[in-house]
Amino acid sequence: MARPDKAAAVAELADQFRDSNAAVLTEYRGLTVAQLKTLRRSLGENAQYAVVKNTLTKIAANEAGISTLDDLFNGPTAVAFITGDPVESAKGLRDFAKDNPNLVIKGGVLDGKALSADEIKKLADLESREVLLSKLAGAFKGKQTQAAQLFQALPSKLVRTVDALRAKHEEQGGAE
Repeated sequence: MARPDKAAAVAELADQFRDSNAAVLTEYRGLTVAQLKTLRRSLGENAQYAVVKNTLTKIAANEAGISTLDDLFNGPTAVAFITGDPVESAKGLRDFAKDNPNLVIKGGVLDGKALSADEIKKLADLESREVLLSKLAGAFKGKQTQAAQLFQALPSKLVRTVDALRAKHEEQGGAE
């Protein structure tokens, strides 16, 4: 029979898996407490980094409907539960891992889809959500400007065509 404290820990971890947009599993062997504190700060305010027990976390992930991470629960494991922009947190992990080679990104999950360590690094190379949205808005604005210019050009071209036809008609009418 499961102990109440372990059952509560599993339930809490399962809730964290359900509530987060993404989760990244890392190996933290060899990192000091001060380095872990720095890592937590570098992830941003929309991520929570927790050292976890493999067996309990594996059970919690399965309860949350995530079974693709089962192979990653070996060795000392910590999970970054990301509730906001996953790109920002992935960048924080990647940059910290560059400075601290003891942090190893094992893999993760994003919106229910399993991610390898390389895919998380590619995610970190993306621009932030705000930058991508502003680029999209700029593209829409540019298209609207082009459409407005097109709509303005049509009446003026029509007026020039009508004037040219009138002038031609007067020229032909004057010749008769």
